[in-house]
Amino acid sequence: MSIPQSGGGPIESHSQLAEYLESGCKPREDWRIGTEHEKFGYCKDTLKPIPYAGERSVLAVLEGLRDGHGWVPLEEGGNLIGLTKDGANVSLEPGGQLELSGAPLESIHQTCDEVNQHLADVKDIADKVGVGFIGLGAAPIWSHDDMPMMPKGRYKLMKSYMDQVGTMGKSMMFRTCTVQVNLDFSSEADMVQKLRVALALQPVATALFANSPFFDGKPNGHKSWRARVWRDLDADRTGMLPFVFEDGFGFEAWADYALDVPMYFVYRDGEYVDALGQSFRDFLKGELPALPGQTPTLSDWADHLTTAFPEARIKKFMEMRGADGGPWRRLCALPAFWVGLMYNQSALDGAWDLVKGWDAETREALRVAASEQALDARVGKISMHDLAREVLDLSEAGLKSRAIAGAGGLVPDETHFLNALRESVETGQVPADELLTKYHGDWEGDLTKVYGEFSY
Repeated sequence: MSIPQSGGGPIESHSQLAEYLESGCKPREDWRIGTEHEKFGYCKDTLKPIPYAGERSVLAVLEGLRDGHGWVPLEEGGNLIGLTKDGANVSLEPGGQLELSGAPLESIHQTCDEVNQHLADVKDIADKVGVGFIGLGAAPIWSHDDMPMMPKGRYKLMKSYMDQVGTMGKSMMFRTCTVQVNLDFSSEADMVQKLRVALALQPVATALFANSPFFDGKPNGHKSWRARVWRDLDADRTGMLPFVFEDGFGFEAWADYALDVPMYFVYRDGEYVDALGQSFRDFLKGELPALPGQTPTLSDWADHLTTAFPEARIKKFMEMRGADGGPWRRLCALPAFWVGLMYNQSALDGAWDLVKGWDAETREALRVAASEQALDARVGKISMHDLAREVLDLSEAGLKSRAIAGAGGLVPDETHFLNALRESVETGQVPADELLTKYHGDWEGDLTKVYGEFSY
């Protein structure tokens, strides 16, 4: 989850809210790729989640990255809670999941180099302290009570609020992991087309990256339990956002949506002020109960935008949020999938042609079916398997058109990063299917085998 934003002056007019979003528009030559992924840490001898502090801990990994690999520390309340280096950040999810928020990069080649280096650095430290890391969409065995809580004020507030607004908020916070990519847009019209395609096709990403068929130590009946969790988190800040597909949608409409998302907090002087359930609209009027008489800054607005959790969202860029965390190959495949679709106009137009006739009910039904059945899903006449094949073809064509070479020119483009997804489309098997096959076969129901076979 996001670190506190900074640098924004006072909000003096309502128009600044949409203008803040619009200020993210960039010419095509300045478009970049920012990849984020989360992973679970565990003690190798006990297979239990690592605590925040101690010999085998999140803190030990952060300190190792700081002292041995040149990362700059970020602290909150005297606790080391993150790191920064060369435009990238390492941060902590509520249950100690370690997240890399990558630097804005020009190509998938660079993104994959960044991921490789990060995982190598983490493994270097983890091996020394007896810790392992695994990429899954949901914690397969650990209960809620097993999970530690990271010393971040934002998470303390969120935890206390989650049970008031949904049934699975704390499961999301402590027992899920994702991989996502952040992309740019050039104009309001470009943002609108991309966001509509992004929302409509998130179920395809959910299906292809489904990697959480276990929860509480047993199969859960879904290929992506992480996606299931997000459906019962908080209806005010999640979902497929039908209003995005209405005529006239743009930055102003997104700002109005975000204003109606209940607040979590205001960040002041290094502390999180409890504003749970309060209204940013009241804040604009100086009537926020948490800070009576005070009005917000653009930094407050930027913070608030990070508390809306739909399947795709915009800030000064766009986030694709529908995929489970997973194995190495899919950490590179996720940005490749979306870059191929979003950064080539022909591919983007082709994707929009696929989805523009769908209504809100169809989009939501695809979301549910992807969570449950991945590529085996079917909604009306739409076969998820066939849809994934069409979308992957468009993405591959988009990457070929980009023609960005790697490996010193030896690799002509970025299409090989889609190979893992192409295999899934050819076989009909996604990571969750592989996990279930092993569970019911070679593992003979012993889910602890997942750590040995699927850790980084």
